[in-house]
Amino acid sequence: MEPSQDAQEGTPFIPPTIHRSSLLDGESYSSYSPCPSTITPASTSTSAEETTNPTACVLGVDEAGRGPVLGPMVYSAFYLPKELEKPLLTQDHSFDDSKVLTAGVRKNLMQMICSPGHALHNSCGWAVKVLSARDISAGMLRPGLGVYNLNAQAMDATIEIIRGVVEQRRINVKEVYIDTIGNPATYQHKLERIFPTLKITVAKKADSLYPCVSAASVVAKVTRDIALETCYEALVETNSSQQQQQQNPAEPTWGSGYPSDSKCVGWLRRDMDSLFGWGNECRFSWGTAKEMMEGKDAVRVDWPSNEAEETGISDFLIGHGPTTSREAKGLENWYGSKVGVSF
Repeated sequence: MEPSQDAQEGTPFIPPTIHRSSLLDGESYSSYSPCPSTITPASTSTSAEETTNPTACVLGVDEAGRGPVLGPMVYSAFYLPKELEKPLLTQDHSFDDSKVLTAGVRKNLMQMICSPGHALHNSCGWAVKVLSARDISAGMLRPGLGVYNLNAQAMDATIEIIRGVVEQRRINVKEVYIDTIGNPATYQHKLERIFPTLKITVAKKADSLYPCVSAASVVAKVTRDIALETCYEALVETNSSQQQQQQNPAEPTWGSGYPSDSKCVGWLRRDMDSLFGWGNECRFSWGTAKEMMEGKDAVRVDWPSNEAEETGISDFLIGHGPTTSREAKGLENWYGSKVGVSF
């Protein structure tokens, strides 16, 4: 494997899947690569003279960051010509389930995918949907509209990026392989109804079975990791002046963001505001965050019910409630008097 430019020059590698402003604002977003130079998209023209022979492609979908309490969940689609899938991804480059690759190998592969002129960049395309921690929690905790659970959010993300590649970028995708959410057959049937012209395979451990899914898992994992680093670095920058004034050592990292990570749990306890909790980086719907916000170090807020609230805005208007005539005249002139009228 070729050494990465990042490793050679010591400069941080930020892939185009990272949108810093959206991440820091707690916004979800989608991102798509340009069409690779070796792939011919389907033509939008109805003219017989301009009809092209679009490249038949295979597409894989996988995610990263489903379980953490901190940071976004990332869904990725990765596509390339069918005949290049195994030669390019498994023979020339050792793509595999991102969990079995080291962070350095994953980042190196991602950098090659994003480097113009490289074979991976010329032949492979990607799409990502980054679901922010704020939006994940808002969906899971929304009142009155019904819970928008994580499986439903994941399904919608998968549909969005497949549709974006096939319908908007007009890539001639023939086969789709997806790592499952829940029961593979149920998930596959849902997607087949939405995309009846695609051959869709949903399977457990798809990231180990199909090279295009392995590549998608690498894109998703690297994007998730760098997104988490970006959010943490911005938080440290914001708090750096205060830390210097207090002459405290640098705050330990928040780790992987998973509830099982002691660094993550320790950071959550140290950084929790007793009233507001944390910022956009935290999934408030997770049990870890809920328990801390309901603990002894948090401020309890009781919201009055509508039924118990007897005072409305009409009670402050003239003619409502026990307001005296003198008080009414005062309220009448709170914003001034009519022209030609004096009191």
